[in-house]
Parts: sequence; C-alpha cells; structure tokens
Amino acid sequence: MPTRPGPPRQEATGADHTATAGAPARPPDTRSRRGSMAAQSTIGILGAGEIGRAVADKAVRHGHEVLIGNSRGPETLKAVVEQLGPKAHAVSAEEAAQPELVILAVPFSAVPDLTGLADWTGKIVVDTTNQFAAANPWRGRYDVGDLTGSEWIAQRLPGARIVKAFNSLFAAFIAADPQHEEGRQVVFYAGDDADAKAAVAGLLDEFGFAALDLGALREGGRLMQLGGPLSAKHLLLMDVG
Repeated sequence: MPTRPGPPRQEATGADHTATAGAPARPPDTRSRRGSMAAQSTIGILGAGEIGRAVADKAVRHGHEVLIGNSRGPETLKAVVEQLGPKAHAVSAEEAAQPELVILAVPFSAVPDLTGLADWTGKIVVDTTNQFAAANPWRGRYDVGDLTGSEWIAQRLPGARIVKAFNSLFAAFIAADPQHEEGRQVVFYAGDDADAKAAVAGLLDEFGFAALDLGALREGGRLMQLGGPLSAKHLLLMDVG
C-alpha cells in the first residue's frame, strides 16, 4: 500500500511553502498535561510510501518499535527497514494493524480494504490521508458526500478512535528536523476522542513538532483536508518569552 504524497503543490503558499505564525509560548508543563506514548511502545504503520517512512523514521529515532506493512508483503520492505534501523520491522498489513496506535498512510481509495484487517475497537488511528480518487499520478477527489474524509474513514474502521494529522504537510516537511531557528514545524490535528487526541499530541510533541488542536473531526477535518483552507500550509510556531 504505497502512501500518497502531500497535497498538490499549487495549493501551498509562499516561495518556500513556509509561513511563520507568532504565538505566546506554551506553559512549561504543557507536555506533561498531554497523553504520551511510552518510550518503548510499538507503533503500527500501514503504508510504506513517503509519509509512512517519514513518520516511521521519527518514531524509531525516539525509541519506538515500528511495525510497517503494506499490501505487497513484508519481503518488499526489506530495504525500507534496513534504512530505518533495528527498531523497524517489516510485517504483513494484518500485523501492522495490531498495535494500539496505528498510522494510516495508505491511498484514500484503499481504506475500504482495511475494514476486516483488525478489530479496530479502541485503537487510535492517525489518519494522514488525502481524498485523492486515484493514485500514481494523484488526481481527482473521492466522493464522500457531506462527510469529511476522516468521518468517512471512521465509518469503515468501526470502533477506531480517529485523529487527523500530518495530511496537510508534504512528506519532506515531516521527514525534516521540525526544530528550526525560526520556530517549530506545526502539525495540525483533529479528532472526536479527547484521550486519543492527547496521546497523538504527546507523540507530536515528542517528535519535536508544534501540535495545534483544530477541534473535532468535522470542523477541524474540513480545515485540514484536501481543498481546505489549511491544506498544504506549512507553518512555524515561534516560542517566545
């Protein structure tokens, strides 16, 4: 299941696709008030394209075991896990769907194939997808009616606690060091489950990103998804004070 690229480049603004947003510094104990993943926790990643690999690299660099799987089988991922290091493991898609936190980095159109892959009840699923109707080349919009893309995904992964994140960034911005001289790379996130959102925000903090909560899947998801006002907006948060 190769993952999709970030939103179309023509939607980004600015010569370097980066803007700077000024904001007051967060209180020193912000991270402690958010949920966090244990340093040795296991994260599943469905999809081994640019987004999946970028998130996997961040995870292994911060001490997490990563199970990465795709539709073509673990034998196709040997080079990927060799590059990621010993904490990354090539597995079947079924195995990658078993951890309590799963990164969904497959083409949007492949999501219906995942329904029976695992018992999704209670799992935190980080939805990085964009609603492209077709891949390679990425084109068109998948029709989900009045739903946001993440609401549509939630219906197909029954019981999963969906948190939208990473989809508004090009893969290169996820892969790069999020700590810049001008500030930290912003990652927007949205979801309907407070505990799941806290866990994802904690993970983003751990990776070094500036996690900004946009609210529920419906309201926040509309801002973030393909064609939304925050799609392909790459921002830095200035920590002042």
